[in-house]
Amino acid sequence: MAARNTARKRAFQILFEADQRGTDVLTVLADWVRHSRSDTRQPPVSEFTMELVEGYAQHERHIDELISQYAVGWTLDRMPVVDRNILRIGAYELIWVDATPDAVVIDESVQLAKEFSTDDSPSFVNGLLGRFKDLKPSLRRDEA
Repeated sequence: MAARNTARKRAFQILFEADQRGTDVLTVLADWVRHSRSDTRQPPVSEFTMELVEGYAQHERHIDELISQYAVGWTLDRMPVVDRNILRIGAYELIWVDATPDAVVIDESVQLAKEFSTDDSPSFVNGLLGRFKDLKPSLRRDEA
């Protein structure tokens, strides 16, 4: 399980970098993969990291709309960049990756918020992803 934890953290870092640079997430992912292959000091980008980043990219518009719709009192642009990107990864995995139990996705996302964001962020991430978990069946239908 530590490998998946690391993969989630790397996926978050890739989305965070793309957000900060104003660049497409798939471009940043390709940069990370290229650097990991050419620099032995760089850890490899795992298949699961690629799945999370590519999955988010595939559903990016819908995920960002969901976050905007359900994050009461926060627009996506005003939300802390760390929280926004943790929620993006968590929402993708929660809604579209059936192999991971919902509780694990939420817990891992909360842990990322504890490690990288503000004191209020873990409860914010937990609450929003908990709402997505409750709405999961309808959220998939809404995109179709």
